[in-house]
Amino acid sequence: MKYIGTLRGLCLPVTAATLLLAGCANTTPPLYQWTSYQPAVYDYLKGQKAPQEQIDALEKALQEIRAKGNMPPPGFHAQLGMLYANVGNETQAMQEFDAEKHLFPESTTYMDFLMKKPKQQ
Repeated sequence: MKYIGTLRGLCLPVTAATLLLAGCANTTPPLYQWTSYQPAVYDYLKGQKAPQEQIDALEKALQEIRAKGNMPPPGFHAQLGMLYANVGNETQAMQEFDAEKHLFPESTTYMDFLMKKPKQQ
């Protein structure tokens, strides 16, 4: 009889722990897919990779992100646009800045500034 009482005494804590852990398993997926964006920005800041290499890496990452049905993080298109502007592809740069504005309206002021800058030079 003592053994059965011990099992009943353990049943409640074990059940509670199981329910608690099961509740933790239902996590929401991340809002943005970062893939290689952060290492690419770091490489840009270090200046160790050519701009075209960085463009290729970010374009590949963007394809992977879209293939999974996810969104790129804030700043992704802006970084890509700055790289395109760096290699002289103003048309593609403007498209990327516009995409950043569309996805993240809070970036509009900065994107407008970047979009005007090449015209002033």
